[in-house]
Amino acid sequence: MRRGPPFAMNSAHASFIGPSGTWAEILRMSKENRPARPALFLDRDGTIVEEVLYLHRPEEMILIPGAADTIIAANTKNIPVIIVTNQAGIGRGYYGWDDFTAVQACLMEELNGLGAQIDAVFACPYHASGQGPFIHPDHPDRKPNSGMLLKAEAELKIDLMRSWIAGDRASDVGAGCAARCAGGVHLRTGHGHSDEEASASLAYRSPAYAVADATSIANLTQIIPLLG
Repeated sequence: MRRGPPFAMNSAHASFIGPSGTWAEILRMSKENRPARPALFLDRDGTIVEEVLYLHRPEEMILIPGAADTIIAANTKNIPVIIVTNQAGIGRGYYGWDDFTAVQACLMEELNGLGAQIDAVFACPYHASGQGPFIHPDHPDRKPNSGMLLKAEAELKIDLMRSWIAGDRASDVGAGCAARCAGGVHLRTGHGHSDEEASASLAYRSPAYAVADATSIANLTQIIPLLG
């Protein structure tokens, strides 16, 4: 994934759109000589922040209780925390990357103020009902496909087979399964209140892929072995 123009970069912070058109922000780089580490992948809307239809205004962003504490628990154990988010609102033309980055800046400021650190963010704008270049029937980066997790693996030296993912949609749990992660957690926040979403998430469970059901992100330290 080549780093290229739309955003400026420095050694501590790199934002870019790769050849696939997926947006990424690398906030904390892995040391070159460090072995691959398991990561905690998190959806954003309905998982870290309250679900708002096509969230694109910073003033509408509300952090879900316990989100910062869970992220801090991962930080303490030196586990990279990586946001992987579908952004169909960009694909459909409802808002743009500037709106997305404004919300992200607000989120990072709030999390950092509470002592929580995010290592990277990946955002896929593609959708079957997208406009122009963002029309795609099944883009490999759009969850439940594994593209964003594979990009994180390459950019941050992630051991996917020991990693976990959590989110409020079956597509989040499905992305972890497609990437051959250790497990996924369906959260009952956001869209996760739906029994249909929960059932679809639990259907990914297999001997090779653990799937759990949790009330919210606040419960992940009690469920994910990496955080225990």
